[in-house]
Amino acid sequence: MVEKKEEIQKTFYDKITIDEVIDRLKSDINNGLTKEEIEKRLKIYGYNEVPEKRENPYLKFAKKFWGLTAWMLEVVIILSYMLHKYLDMYIIAALLIFNAIIGFFQEERASKAVDTLKQKLMINARTLRDGKWIMIPAKQLVPGDIVRVRAGDFVPADLKLINGDLDVDQSALTGESLTVSKKKSDMLFSGSIIKSGEANAIVVLTGNQTYFGKTTELVQVAKPKLHAEEVTSEIVKWLLIIVGIALAVAFIVSYFIGIKLIEVIPLALVLLASSIPVALPAMFTISMTIGSLELVKRGVLVTRLSASEDAATMNTLCLDKTGTITMNKLSLTGIIPMEGFDEKQVITYGALASQEANHDPIDLAFISAAQQKAILLDSYKQKSFHPFDPKTRRTEAVIEVGGKTFKVVKGAVNIIAEITGENVEELNAKAMDFAKKGYRTLAVAMGEDDKTLKTIGLIALYDMPRPDAKKFIEELKSLGVAVKMLTGDALPIAQETGRQVGLGEKIINVSEYREKLKEDPEKAAIIAEESDGFAEVYPQDKYSIVKSLQRKKHIVGMTGDGVNDAPSLKQAEVGIAVSSATDVAKGAASVVLTGEGLSNIVDLVKVGRMIYQRLLTWIFNKVVKTFQIVVFVVVAFLITKRFIVSAFDVVLLLFVVDFVTLSISTDNARWSQEPDTWDVSGIVKSSMVLGILVVLESLAILYVGLKYLGIQNDYNLIRTYSFSILFYFGMFSVFVVRERGHFWESMPSRSLLYIVIADILLVALLVTYGIPGLKPIPIADTLVVIGLSAAFSFVVNDFIKFFMLKE
Repeated sequence: MVEKKEEIQKTFYDKITIDEVIDRLKSDINNGLTKEEIEKRLKIYGYNEVPEKRENPYLKFAKKFWGLTAWMLEVVIILSYMLHKYLDMYIIAALLIFNAIIGFFQEERASKAVDTLKQKLMINARTLRDGKWIMIPAKQLVPGDIVRVRAGDFVPADLKLINGDLDVDQSALTGESLTVSKKKSDMLFSGSIIKSGEANAIVVLTGNQTYFGKTTELVQVAKPKLHAEEVTSEIVKWLLIIVGIALAVAFIVSYFIGIKLIEVIPLALVLLASSIPVALPAMFTISMTIGSLELVKRGVLVTRLSASEDAATMNTLCLDKTGTITMNKLSLTGIIPMEGFDEKQVITYGALASQEANHDPIDLAFISAAQQKAILLDSYKQKSFHPFDPKTRRTEAVIEVGGKTFKVVKGAVNIIAEITGENVEELNAKAMDFAKKGYRTLAVAMGEDDKTLKTIGLIALYDMPRPDAKKFIEELKSLGVAVKMLTGDALPIAQETGRQVGLGEKIINVSEYREKLKEDPEKAAIIAEESDGFAEVYPQDKYSIVKSLQRKKHIVGMTGDGVNDAPSLKQAEVGIAVSSATDVAKGAASVVLTGEGLSNIVDLVKVGRMIYQRLLTWIFNKVVKTFQIVVFVVVAFLITKRFIVSAFDVVLLLFVVDFVTLSISTDNARWSQEPDTWDVSGIVKSSMVLGILVVLESLAILYVGLKYLGIQNDYNLIRTYSFSILFYFGMFSVFVVRERGHFWESMPSRSLLYIVIADILLVALLVTYGIPGLKPIPIADTLVVIGLSAAFSFVVNDFIKFFMLKE
């Protein structure tokens, strides 16, 4: 009887022989499994697929009514009902539902990475069952099944080779740029591709227990930090603190000056309504959407909106080497001709022992080198050609030119030495420099026939860095982003690549980090933080490294192109799939490059920082305005014993200020030279300095109205006049806070300028002619408010802001 599932999972199949595996899985290599046995095993192991986790959509929608912003709106709705402010209640309830709907539909656009991974497993497999070879969906494979794989096949599960020799491309899993040879008893991992050969194998692991499936599990559990949510929560907390302190002061002072506490309750309604940043989620969404459209023009497709804003705060970028830093294409990087031959001849004969139609990466490297050197091969004719075979470890061809024939062979150095009878140690000694750098070294031989074959040269193969890689890395570093390389290649190759692109010297074997991760995650995080790169990396390592960097409070970007990169791409705040990436990588990433090269990641960083500056302007203005409303209303209430604005006025301000200033998302912002950070407490403290000034100025303008404009005897006129003060300061402050220097040093975008001017004119008409709930005031009074607000904002506040930021 087959072992229990949990025991099977603990078996290290790569460390036991094929005979032990067959015995352990109770399989029959001549007849395969029976129908009855398959049904039993399906009950134990389940289907060869990735289980999917789905959240109930109704529950997801219900969660939109849970959280700080939602609670605040709900409290205001309850208070409005208790105080019989039904119009306020309906308007705020509509805002609550509107926010919930927008948030829900945003989440529905979340990554479909797991769906893509499942589709990858939906293939057919040649399987031996009940003594017959049949084609079945790979989904139905179980441990113990006997399968047949051949060149071009996608490996459907983790297999152990029974016989045969294969050449396998597993770059999408491990990041190795070269194909890997497999023989009897070797493991084949789900997700790799057979490049040459044919063999029988036994299925040992299926579904999410496979190497490929483990990657899928990591994608499912990967959850990047959503900084937009964190920032919104922090802003709400600070605004609540401001309101709480103001209300506490109001209640205490009211008690001592003889105002009944029941009369102060409507004040809580007004202040709570004023402090809710209802438009902040929309500001994040609109700013990131507009930034995403800007990035599309630059060859960057953002698939998760938050990534464009997260790019502003990204201070660490992990680069996958193969296909990201490098071309994922083998090139001849060194040639050592033997005595009597030159480099051109070595390339010529190597190219003659190649064939473009096979798409063999080594053959293509020789042919490409011949083309680059303008070596003409038209006069040579291939009479016969034997492609690379894992058994012989070489390619060979018989060539005819000028009526004569000769033979060319290329392959591993030891194989060529064996054929030619030369000393392999001497050949390896000549290629010592190649070996130190981790290059793959091949030998080329030629002769009239097998007996006269002679080595004519050694060549080094290397996956060359992209032409723009070094410049790209330097530019990122100049923007304050630390760059780290993660690769499945050996340490010498990783170190040589790092040297060529200017990464740094501290590139280590990932085993050092992996061992420390088990013992002390904190020390492992320090290793991840201090290293410039890691070699011999596996998918779980990439995922762990990203999490370790996040543990050290880094905002992490990760680039990649293969299945192996999917978990880390999803875990990173900014997951970047290059243009040649697999569907799995693109599905897990939050950013996809649509063009070749990596330089457009710099555009992502710059545009992301522009988005940050726009968001910062809106938040700064919101905090200043909230502080102004809260303190101004409380002080005025304690002085006049009247509510100078109502909850209706505050809700109206939400529309004519908060929602109108969403046009800041189009502003002409400048990016910073260092990664931005969301220091919310710092933003709030800076805002309060300007807020205190605005409150004093607002009280001064109110005093002018009460003393000289004759509104002191009409409560409704005071409300409209106070509403005007709050509105115009809110508009003019936008132009003050958007520029870190003086307001005139840069022009706002046309959209922002035109919308704000239109809003100012509209509100001027509203307060002059009135609407239900807002009594009209004389046009002269409106002009007084506009003039004084503008003077205070553009003269006093702008200069104080300039000197405050300068220090």
